[in-house]
Amino acid sequence: MTAFSMEEIEIEAQQQHGEVFPLVLACDGAAFDLAQAQGWVAKNKEGLLEKLSHHGALLFRGLPLGSDADFDAVIQSFALNNFTYAESLSNAVRRNRTERVFTANEAPPSVSIYLHHEMAQTPIYPSKLFFFCEQASESGGATPLCRSDILLKELERVAPEFVADCREKGVRYSNVMPASDDPESGQGRSWRSTLSTDSPTAAEDKLRKLGYEWQWQDGDSLRVTTAVLPAVRLTAGGREVFFNQLIAAFRGWRDVRNSPEKSIRFGDDSEISSEAMARAIQLGDELSFDIPWQTGDMALVDNFLVMHGRRPFTGQRRILASLIAG
Repeated sequence: MTAFSMEEIEIEAQQQHGEVFPLVLACDGAAFDLAQAQGWVAKNKEGLLEKLSHHGALLFRGLPLGSDADFDAVIQSFALNNFTYAESLSNAVRRNRTERVFTANEAPPSVSIYLHHEMAQTPIYPSKLFFFCEQASESGGATPLCRSDILLKELERVAPEFVADCREKGVRYSNVMPASDDPESGQGRSWRSTLSTDSPTAAEDKLRKLGYEWQWQDGDSLRVTTAVLPAVRLTAGGREVFFNQLIAAFRGWRDVRNSPEKSIRFGDDSEISSEAMARAIQLGDELSFDIPWQTGDMALVDNFLVMHGRRPFTGQRRILASLIAG
């Protein structure tokens, strides 16, 4: 029997930042079964994680994956610590498929989800993200990826005062959580789901421990504001990155409860310049690589180094996700 293997390949629009971005590994999935893929991952996991730390993202093409259970099985072969959706403070409405696998975001296909580091608007965030394309869309639906270390360097060149403020002041995020999940919004997760309680008193206790400020609003919704969080951080590998949710919040935190103008401030409560944000957005767009999803693809993303998002799409698109604890 031929041994399972994956080879590095080139695909259109890959970027070069000293390392190719993302790194793409492919095999002839039709010739192998799930057990062989699991064995290969278990044997090569240390090398794969080292490649991840250099490149920021790995795209696996041709794996014998056909379901959420297959995806879960391959993730487990990496032997990494699970970060459950239930314990997260994610704003997004998601649906669990398995204990560690859930839908990426239940927002309608027309909704853009802009570049962000997963849960960087909270004090608790995952270190890595897995994505699985259970079904590619008819059109659109790419997942843009952007190297935040490269973005920061470019942003410092064109907006040095803004970067200095990000370093020195940090940022605070505010959002209004509804009483029940609102799948029409990219930020529609309810406070009950986010804080894992139906009790307002217990919700307040948890927010207090996390350093949040809060205010109850009409309709049993809850407005919360974080403590000061970093907008720039240093990775374990020594790379300085634009680690935040500023682009996503400025461009996309708009629904019946939220508006971008009220969502982000510097840590000293000073205003964040719309001109500086426009430059960050432009650079992020220029530096993004759009994953051209094919059904069966799997991606692994370093959440400390790479931002991601979601393009609008038509037709059925099912991208599943799983988070890895730091």
